[in-house]
This record gives sequence, C-alpha cells and structure tokens, in this order.
Amino acid sequence: MRDERAGDGLPDELRELGRHLKVPDVDGETMAERVLAQLLAERVPTPVRRRRFKGLRRRWKALLAALSGVLVVLVLTPPVRATVADWFGFGGVEVRYDPGAHPAPGAAVPACAGAVPLEEAGRRAGFEPLLPSGLGTPDAVSVTGSAEQGRAVISLCWRGDDGGTVRLDEFPARLEAGFAKQVRTHPEWVDLPDGAEGYWFAEPHLLRFPMTDASGRTWTHAIRTAGPTLLWTRNAGALTLRLEGEPSLERARTLAESAG
Repeated sequence: MRDERAGDGLPDELRELGRHLKVPDVDGETMAERVLAQLLAERVPTPVRRRRFKGLRRRWKALLAALSGVLVVLVLTPPVRATVADWFGFGGVEVRYDPGAHPAPGAAVPACAGAVPLEEAGRRAGFEPLLPSGLGTPDAVSVTGSAEQGRAVISLCWRGDDGGTVRLDEFPARLEAGFAKQVRTHPEWVDLPDGAEGYWFAEPHLLRFPMTDASGRTWTHAIRTAGPTLLWTRNAGALTLRLEGEPSLERARTLAESAG
C-alpha cells in the first residue's frame, strides 16, 4: 500500500517540476503534463509505469539541477551574460551590449591613412563606393584588405566644420563580423528611404576593427573609441556603410539618404 501511495503522488511532482523548469507551454500544457499524458496513453501496466515514473522523476531532477547550474553561472558572470543575451549582428557588424565598457572621452575620428585615388580604391576593393552628395568629393580615400580576400573596406574622409574628421567606411556585408561594437547604451533603430535600415549609436563606444599587414592580409584586430555613428545597409543589405564624426542624427540621416 505504501508503494501505491508513492506512485499516486508522482503525477503531481512531475507537474510541479515542469512548472518550475519554465519550458514554453503548448496549447496550455506544461512539458511535464505532456510527457505524463503520453505515458498514460501507452497503457503500460501499473508496476511498469510506476518504475518509469520513478526513472523519469530522477531525470527531471537531474536536468533541472544542470540547467539551474548553467543559469547561475550566466547570471554571476557579466561578460558571459552580455555575450549570450545582449548581442546582435547587422550588416557584418557585431554589436554587444556591455554596461561595463569604458570608451575614452573625447576621442577623435581617425583620418584615412595610406590615401589612394578614388578610382583606384574601387578597383582594389571590387566595388564602387557610394558618395554622399551632401559631403562632396572626399579629401582622402583608403582601402583595407582586397577583393581577392573577399572582404575589403573603403574609407572616405572629409574635414568637418569643427576641424575634425567625418569618416565613412563601406564594405560588402558578410556573415562573419569584421567590425565589432561594444556599447553601454542600446542603439536607436533608424528607417531610411528605399527600404534601407540602420542603427544610430549616439554615445561613445568601443570599436574593434581589422588591422592588415603590407600585403593586405588581416593579422590582428585593434580597439579604439568611436563617437556618434550611423550604421546602415544599402543594395538590399549587400553593402554596409558606417558614418562617424557627425554628432547629429538628423544630419547623419540626411547624408545617408544622399549616398548613391
């Protein structure tokens, strides 16, 4: 009789375990309730079903303990938590939310190093860059990588009204991220004409970007502080553009709309 009473209480224990496990419900039923219903539907003899219930209860408890351990680790480890829950990819750029990031205040936008003619830049990169008509002819153009490597970046630079640099980086979007942003505040979603879409990063943030050797091969990544930046895609998402050095979202949006 004692064994019978223990067996009768198993369905309730399974339901309780299922409710605490937070598995998504289907048609209003928890995972434990669905498993229990399936076992009952098999019409297994009572002694055998009781043994299966006991084994199932042990497996549920082991699974719950394992998942709880993983969740504790994620909650207690801020970098891992940010990596798992607060990152996304957009146009070949990886964006990670990390409130503990420490960008340097007042960092200047770097100028285009190793300038080349605009026509030469397009030949090396394998695509023609888009020029914002609101900025005119760029003061300098540089290329990182090459078309043969499958990932080239064209950088266009202008001297801003405040004497600083306005920089536009353009590159074909890829699944692998060449640039990565580490931000303390979430960016703002921006809709642009012709189906273009992007993000506005209003606050200074950390930018990781590829460094290349003399032959154009990427050998390491450097990190610097980036200022306000508009990130968007064109050509049905095939081309990514990154405008830095314009502190006004409205002005940055106008420049993005004039790029063509």
